[in-house]
Amino acid sequence: QVQLVESGGGLVQPGGSLRLSCAASGSPFSINVMGWFRQAPGKQRELVATITSGGSTYYHHSVKGRFTASRDNAKNTVSLQMNSLKPEDTAVYYCLATITNREYWGQGTQVTVSS
Repeated sequence: QVQLVESGGGLVQPGGSLRLSCAASGSPFSINVMGWFRQAPGKQRELVATITSGGSTYYHHSVKGRFTASRDNAKNTVSLQMNSLKPEDTAVYYCLATITNREYWGQGTQVTVSS
């Protein structure tokens, strides 16, 4: 019943920027942690960033200083501003929401960083 819908992926040149958005719907409970994972071809899924309902954030060291997570609790949305993108950032990015100790996932959106 809980649904997360992602948008904002695409093709961008190295050094460029993209902004991913994720909207959660259908939850009768408040959302605790929201965040982003990514999975590149041939690699394990990797935690990129998380943000709590109180605004506390975590970033993987590889994106620290380049990516910024934010959320709008009233709208149950989370965004990931990605700046200074590198080819190594190429992956499918998945939105995460944690509700009553259960995890819910978006469908994923492709981010490709290439010249």
